[in-house]
Order: sequence, then structure tokens, then C-alpha cells
Amino acid sequence: MKKILVSACLMGHAVRYDGQSKALAHPAIARWIEERRLVTICPEMSAGMPVPRPPAEIEGGATGDDVLVGNARVVKITGGDVTEEFTQAALNALALATETGCRYALLIDGSPSCGSGFVYDGTFSGRKLVGNGVTAALLKKFGIAVYSDRDIETLVARIAADKEEAIG
Repeated sequence: MKKILVSACLMGHAVRYDGQSKALAHPAIARWIEERRLVTICPEMSAGMPVPRPPAEIEGGATGDDVLVGNARVVKITGGDVTEEFTQAALNALALATETGCRYALLIDGSPSCGSGFVYDGTFSGRKLVGNGVTAALLKKFGIAVYSDRDIETLVARIAADKEEAIG
């Protein structure tokens, strides 16, 4: 059974930058817990970042893909560069996903780490842009199908289709 890497904040863990969680209530979550399919991680915490921590965004209207190739930085609202920590967080998530056989990832959207549909534009003004965070970008690069919390129904359908394909 293929496993799902999931953002710890979606599982109710208070690990977000603001010390909060963003628990995702969905029948599939309960089923996946029962099936022991979920592998939980907060990439930032895995890289040693504290909770709470200052908000961070990818600067210059860039995305996680840009960070991975060295063309952008992740910066805190206070001005500090946390690119190294976010890159390490992505590497940690990839290592865990690989070790545990995760084929899918369910990540919180908007995060400079886990965002898979959008990230913020780096101005700390609330403006969004289409793109991936650093962790989501790295997971996708290595063939892990990444879904945002808003796309859980699509993930449910994908897992069902993959199961049917494997049977048929």
C-alpha cells in the first residue's frame, strides 16, 4: 500500500509559524489513519526551526523551484535569510518520503515550504502567486504526486484510480 506524506499541521499538530495547526477534517483522513497510510512531517521543524517563528516567504515573486536552483531566497519578515533551513527541510521530507514508500504528499497550501498550488509573493502583503514551495517542488522533482489540502478529493480519486489500475 502506497503511503502519503502529510503536513503535520494538517493532522492537528500546532507546528505552523504562528504556533497553530490547520487540522484537515475529511473522511479519507480517518480511513488513511486506520490503514496506517499516513507519514506525518513538518519540514521546517525537521530542519530545526522553532515554533512559533517569524513568517517567511520566497522573495521576488519566485517559487520553490527557483530556490532549489539557487535563483531565489526564502526570507523572514524580519529580514533574515532562511533559505538553507528551507532547503534542508525539503531534503528531510524527501528522505522520509523515500524511506517510507510515500508515492503521494498532502501538503498545506501557501507555505514557502509545503505550498503546492500557490505561495505568497515575497512582499508579506498577502498577495499569492501560482507555484510550489521548496518542499513541494523537490518532492515533485522526484516523482511524488503532491496535492494541496484544497485538493484532497483529487487525491482520493487518484489513489482509487491507482488501486484499480494495479488490480486490473
